Amino acid sequence: MNVSLSEREKKILDILMEGNNPSVNEISDLLEVSKVTIRSDFTSLEEKGLIVRTRGGAFPAFHPDILESQKHAVEEKNRIAKAAADMIKDGDTIMINDGTTTALIPKYLLGKRDIHIVTNSTLVFTYARINPALHLTLVGGSFQPSSEAIVGPVSLVDLENFHVKYAFVGTSGFSLETGMTTDLVDGAEVIKKMNQQARKTILVADSTKYGMNGFVKILSLDHLDSIICDRGLPRETFEKIRESGTDIRLV
Repeated sequence: MNVSLSEREKKILDILMEGNNPSVNEISDLLEVSKVTIRSDFTSLEEKGLIVRTRGGAFPAFHPDILESQKHAVEEKNRIAKAAADMIKDGDTIMINDGTTTALIPKYLLGKRDIHIVTNSTLVFTYARINPALHLTLVGGSFQPSSEAIVGPVSLVDLENFHVKYAFVGTSGFSLETGMTTDLVDGAEVIKKMNQQARKTILVADSTKYGMNGFVKILSLDHLDSIICDRGLPRETFEKIRESGTDIRLV
């Protein structure tokens, strides 16, 4: 989840992500603060869902790749997720794939009722489970820690059982020339299947993803019904995408 962190909390996460299982005493010495302060920070990080406490220490709740991504473009991702959530009305059916931007969408559905969400993302589950007005289906399959995603043949079969109004999808990179791309083959197949099962597919991605190319092509941009991006996207790029026939919004 994307949350506000103090500089010291960020340093603690960085230390924990190194994987050496440091104790409270060791982190206290490294950061030159009291053990009481470190324990207080541990409590804060645990409440935010970012660490799991152990006897005398802690470890990250998510894969380091996820934690690193969550630190990036936090404000932009939240604006994009809110704009996506604003599209959703009471009673809508939606799919959400894995990603640190897509995972924020349920956060902005408070106050809406009878929303049915089908997802392969355990991060989406983190936000959606606190809202009793959301009906959440987590597909089966193989767990992929680096993306907090459920993928594989079982996931694809499960997704075929649902037909939804919107699919909100993320990407590792996108451009007019290469379309949507990712480094994860199984993740690409999930997005393709969601695109097939939805009446409309919306890409939610921050502007730093534009021009980045992953290993696997997912979809051409003309397969998308809309793109929601932030205002960091160059105006010239925005105009080119719009002129190509793909709807795009900057928030």
